[in-house]
Amino acid sequence: MAEANPTINDVARLAGVSKKTVSRVINRSPLLSDRMRQRVETVIRDLGFIPNPQARGLALRRNFLIGLIHDNPNAQMVLGVEQGILEAIRDTEFALVVRPVDRGSPVMLDDLRQFLERHRLFGVMLLPPISENDALADLCRSLGCRYVRMGSAMLDDADHSVASNDAEAVAEATRYLIEQGHHRIGLVTGPHGFRSAQERRRGFETALAEAGIKLPRGLVASGDYRFESGVEAGNRLLDQVPMPTAIFSCNDEMAAGVLHAARQRNLAVPQDLSVIGFDDTVIAGHVWPPLTTVRWPIASMARSAALKLLAGTLADDEGTKEPSLFLSKLIRRASVGRPPAPAPGVAAPFHREEA
Repeated sequence: MAEANPTINDVARLAGVSKKTVSRVINRSPLLSDRMRQRVETVIRDLGFIPNPQARGLALRRNFLIGLIHDNPNAQMVLGVEQGILEAIRDTEFALVVRPVDRGSPVMLDDLRQFLERHRLFGVMLLPPISENDALADLCRSLGCRYVRMGSAMLDDADHSVASNDAEAVAEATRYLIEQGHHRIGLVTGPHGFRSAQERRRGFETALAEAGIKLPRGLVASGDYRFESGVEAGNRLLDQVPMPTAIFSCNDEMAAGVLHAARQRNLAVPQDLSVIGFDDTVIAGHVWPPLTTVRWPIASMARSAALKLLAGTLADDEGTKEPSLFLSKLIRRASVGRPPAPAPGVAAPFHREEA
C-alpha cells in the first residue's frame, strides 16, 4: 500500500505548532519570528511536504494566478510582456493567464468583472491602451484585485504603474536623423487612441520644432502597429513629391512594412531612404538591413510590474521597491545614413520655420 503524502496536520504535529502557524509560514506571513519560521520550514523540508496551491487559494480567497489583460494588436509586444512576467514568477506557485479583450465593446467592463470574480485572480497587469482606462483600475480596486498599469507615461501611483519615456526617446531618434542631414522626415503614427502613439508623435514633433523643421500634413501617415499598415503608410509617404529622405515609424512591425514598400520601388535603404522603428523586437534584427530602432524595455517593465503585484508574497522579498520609470534608448544599426544627394540642378528640400 502506497505511503500517504504528508499533510499540514503532520507538519503542525511534528513542529509543535498550530495549523494556522504552518499556514502562515507557507503563505510567508510577516507575523512570525525568524526562529519560528525556520523551525516549521525545517519540518516541511524533512517531511517532503508540498503545499496544495488550490487549498492555499481557498484559504486566501484568491487563486495563484496573474492575469495579463490586453487589447493590443502588436503580438511581439505581448510576447515581450509575457516573457517578463514569466521571469518574475519563475520558481513560485504563480501561473500566468492571458485574457484578450475588445476595448471598443460596450460590455468590456462587465465581462472583465465576471472574469475577475470567476477566477479570483491574485492580480492583473493591464497593457496599453486599456491600461489608460481609469474605470478598469477602479473595477480592480473595488474587487480587491491587485493591479499594475503599463504605459508610455505614468498612469497611476508608483505601486500601480510602470512607464517608459517614449516622447524623449523618439525625440532623440529624430534628432539623430536630423544630425545625419535629414530635413524631410516622414512619420508613421500608431493607432488612434493609443497613449503610446500620442507620446511618440509628441517626441517626433518636438525634435522637428527644435530644429525649426516643418512637418507637412503629407508626411504623416497613420498605421495600426501591424506590418500591413506599415506597407500602406510607407507607400503613401513615398508617393509624396519630393518624397521623404527618412521615415520614423512608431513601431518595428510598421517599420518593416516601410522597408518592404521601399524594396518594391527599388529604393535602397539607407542609400535612398533611412528608416527608424520603435520597440527593438526580434523583427528589428531579422529584416534587411538591420533596423535602427528605439529599444523599449518591455520585458524589464513587465518583470517589474509582476514583482509589484507579488510584493510581500515572495520568500526573498526584502521590501525593495521596484522601479516605475524605464528609459528607452536608441539602437543604431544599418538602416540610417545620410540623405541622397539631390539630382543636378535640383535644390535639396529643406523646410524651416520662419523666424
